[in-house]
Amino acid sequence: MKQTLFLLACMCIIMAGFTPANAQEQRNPTVVPVLLRGPYLQVATSNSIIIRWRTTTMTRSVVKYGRAANQLDSTAQEPTLTFEHQVKLTGLSPRTRYYYAIGGGQGAMIQGDSSNHFVTLPVPGTEGAYRIGVFGDCGNNSTRQRDVRDQVEKYIADKPMDAWILLGDNAYTYGQDPEFQEKFFNIYKDDLLKKYAVFPSPGNHDYNDLYQFKATAQTTHDIAYYHNFSMPTEGEAGGVPSHTQAFYSFDIGNIHFLSLDSYGKEDNATRLYDTTGAQVQWIKKDLEAFKNTKRGWVIAYWHHPPYTMGSHNSDKEGELVQIRQNFIRILERYGVDLILCGHSHLYERSRLMKGHYGMEATFDSSKHVLDHSTALYDGSEDACPYIKDGNNTGTVYVVTGSAGASGDKQTTYPHNAMYYSNYEIGGASMLEIDSNRLELKWICADGQIRDHFVMMKDVNKHQVIHAKKGEKLTLTASFIGTYKWKGQKNATSRSLQVTPKAGKTVYEVEDAYNCVKDVFEVNVK
Repeated sequence: MKQTLFLLACMCIIMAGFTPANAQEQRNPTVVPVLLRGPYLQVATSNSIIIRWRTTTMTRSVVKYGRAANQLDSTAQEPTLTFEHQVKLTGLSPRTRYYYAIGGGQGAMIQGDSSNHFVTLPVPGTEGAYRIGVFGDCGNNSTRQRDVRDQVEKYIADKPMDAWILLGDNAYTYGQDPEFQEKFFNIYKDDLLKKYAVFPSPGNHDYNDLYQFKATAQTTHDIAYYHNFSMPTEGEAGGVPSHTQAFYSFDIGNIHFLSLDSYGKEDNATRLYDTTGAQVQWIKKDLEAFKNTKRGWVIAYWHHPPYTMGSHNSDKEGELVQIRQNFIRILERYGVDLILCGHSHLYERSRLMKGHYGMEATFDSSKHVLDHSTALYDGSEDACPYIKDGNNTGTVYVVTGSAGASGDKQTTYPHNAMYYSNYEIGGASMLEIDSNRLELKWICADGQIRDHFVMMKDVNKHQVIHAKKGEKLTLTASFIGTYKWKGQKNATSRSLQVTPKAGKTVYEVEDAYNCVKDVFEVNVK
């Protein structure tokens, strides 16, 4: 209730400067209202998307859209007069670019040119090449935030994202609506927000609201964060319906994401680390359902990290300790591939690991690290990709909480579980996933990529093939990379066409760094 009253008060203050224009616009609906926020894209699926924006004047909500910037031949609208506009476009084609314009009144459009466009997501489960941005602790209106934004935009200029995710603390310091306006929506409005759907998760600063009300906000969820974002709560983007904005899941091709809430309370009592609570019970159902599909990658993200020695200490802060001790073992049991967190204002990345739930001093790399490679996959020493075996065992943990905020380090920095740590410069991460290959890159505020790693699944295959005499076969490597076919001169493509002789012939293909190898045993009668 306090949040609702606060929002109304803010709107009255904002509107005070527009009173004459508002009166004119109400008398003459052809007057174009002023755009205060957006447009921004929400709840993207393979066949739908929500477009949101805010105006100075109450108008209808109209979106014109089409497959060419000069041919917006479809219209979707909501007739109710409102400042807060939400229009859902449906019946779209998967993996297709659409251009759009937004407006209201009697057909007056307030924004829409060749830069207003989006690409629908692929059909869930579809393998392909996908790119997802990861922004943690971004919303503080700092020089670092703008530098990181600029470098991400530069990086994706010729290789666009499919979506981006937020790891919490999206608007400092109290998560109030004016802070979201100044420190989030104003910062990203010219490119990222109007082109790429954003899937957020909340942080403690998003919940602070006015500091004295934060305990109430944790239980009521009556905060600007939930008013400002739309989430796929009914399974419309993939996954099991959560029926709450606090946590949800969605699919981008063959990648399954879980956006979790590590600060709010469910049932007025339980939090993420309470394994009997509503959120964890939903997580188990969702992961069980995805496991049964036997497809793709699973990535979970939330705010508070289980391992960090940056601006926060995962040995001393109770909620971090409890997440590590009580919760992450559930995700590891389900074979979650990657866990992304913010909160600590730096970048930290582990190796492929499993089974460490104690304090930093109890971390034993010989026991808890499953693969001692750096996973840089660049030809340097011990740099082969992390390869998940048939049991799908092991998780990589990444803290990427410096897309805006900055901080210091603990006396025990870096954390023993981390292969790479950096608190000195900010950055955001980029996930690049192509079928069974996952790569994460940390893009820094100066444009450098200071860390990256590669992980693969379902590679190092040994296939036995039975063929008839004279039959032509196409052999295809299980991995994505570079290729050397043993005994096949100048064969460097992923696939090789052969007509084997009678008897048994063995074909082998390796990558350039001798990290991955497939064997094809062909038996011809």
